Amino acid sequence: MATWIWIVIAIAAVLVVGVAVLAVFRGREKRIARNRERAGELREEAAERTRRAEERGRIANEQAQQAHAEREEAAKVGAQADRLDPDL
Repeated sequence: MATWIWIVIAIAAVLVVGVAVLAVFRGREKRIARNRERAGELREEAAERTRRAEERGRIANEQAQQAHAEREEAAKVGAQADRLDPDL
């Protein structure tokens, strides 16, 4: 075979490898961009869940305080009932 054919084959091979490498890098960049976007969505969801959990915790604490106050009031009323009628 003539030398010029080997040169053409070598140039074609270099071009094919170059195109393949570019395709790999572009695919990687797209994948990274998708991952970043998904991570942002997950962070937003986590922040929202945290906010809801904190709100529920605040409500639970308020209800616990109300329950404690009601138990104290019930104990006072029970003590008053015992003073009025100690036999029961």
